[in-house]
Amino acid sequence: MEKTVNKGETVVDATAGNGHDTLFLAGLVGAEGTVYAFDIQQEALDSTAERLGGADARIRLILDSHAEAKSYVEGPVGGAMFNLGFLPNNGDRSVVTRPESTVQAIHSLLGLLKTGGLITVCVYDGHEGGGAERDALLEYAARLHESEVHAARYELLNQTGRPPFLIVFEKKKEFSEPRMIG
Repeated sequence: MEKTVNKGETVVDATAGNGHDTLFLAGLVGAEGTVYAFDIQQEALDSTAERLGGADARIRLILDSHAEAKSYVEGPVGGAMFNLGFLPNNGDRSVVTRPESTVQAIHSLLGLLKTGGLITVCVYDGHEGGGAERDALLEYAARLHESEVHAARYELLNQTGRPPFLIVFEKKKEFSEPRMIG
C-alpha cells in the first residue's frame, strides 16, 4: 500500500475492526485524502474512533456492510484493505465476514480502484465459516481475467496451525467491472 497509495487519494478499510488499518491508511493519504472505514458492528467503529483519537473529517466511519461500499465511495480509489474473520479482542465471534458480501465488496472495489491500485485481503480461515469464505475468494481470484487484474496469494509455510494468508489484487488497466473467465 505504501508504494501505491498517494497523498490526497481516497482509500477504503473494508473491515474497520479495531482501527489499525484505518489509522495506517489515514497516514498514507494525509490531510487531503479520505478514508472510508466499514464495519457492521458499532463496537468496531467505536474502537476505531478511539484508536484515531477522536473525530477526523477525512475519515468516514460507516456502520454498514463492505458489500455496500459502492453506495458510499466514488472512484478512483487508491487502495483497499480487508481483514476477514471476526472482531478481535473480546468481539462477538458469532459475527463474522461472509463469502457473499466479501466477494461482492472486492468485485465492486476493483471497478472503483485506480489502475495500479491494490486490494489486500488478510484471510483468517480458522473460524466457523472461514473455510467457505477462503474457498469462495480463491475461486473468485482465479476467475479474474489476467489482463485486467493480477491476483496473488502470500502465505507463511513454516507456521503451525492455520496461519492467516494474504490475497493481493492489483488492477492492471481501467475497467468499470472486472471480466471473469469461465
